[in-house]
Amino acid sequence: MPGLFITGTDTGVGKTVVACVLARGLRRRGLDVGVMKPVETGVAADGPRDAQALQAAAGSADALAEICPVALPLAAAPAVAAAEAGTWIELSQLKDRFKRLAARHEWMIVEGAGGLLVPISGAVTMADLAAELRLPLVVVARARLGTINHTRLTLEAAAARGLRLAGVVVSHADGPLSMADSANLAELRAWLGERLVGELAPIAPGTSAPSEAIELDALLRAAL
Repeated sequence: MPGLFITGTDTGVGKTVVACVLARGLRRRGLDVGVMKPVETGVAADGPRDAQALQAAAGSADALAEICPVALPLAAAPAVAAAEAGTWIELSQLKDRFKRLAARHEWMIVEGAGGLLVPISGAVTMADLAAELRLPLVVVARARLGTINHTRLTLEAAAARGLRLAGVVVSHADGPLSMADSANLAELRAWLGERLVGELAPIAPGTSAPSEAIELDALLRAAL
């Protein structure tokens, strides 16, 4: 099953925005894309907003409970939010839910929660989920100061676990950069080289990021 697993160097870096850009890009190419947010935390009464955004971007007829099988109210790491809710997240169940969705679609876009080593339950992390689903990673990196260390650590952790990297997308989720931040980001771009497959400028509320900001062809090749 071709697909991509979207992770981040931190929380709130723009994973959902990137996942939605990819879902819309695949649809424009005539591909049937399924989307999944296996675990979403910080879910209020109006439902899992990340999963809803993915559902809309993919034009998906799949039920929201299938796209997001685990929705938890506490805005914390999945393992912490699950414990607060008095439940436990089973990796095998998430994998089974993925298989059911994947059987209906040509492509799958899966968005993790937080960063790669965020705990799902016990010692199980998002990296373990990506490995179980056998999907290459798209790492979303924050543009601000600190991103060099966070990005390198994420890529090193992925490589140590045998996870395949499809590419890195830089997200300007925090708005305009200072001169120092810009210089720092230039260093990261140079270090990434061809691994950098996109950069998303700040977007106004209620608008969508342009699909051309991400090199979809490069990710398509990496995902096959």
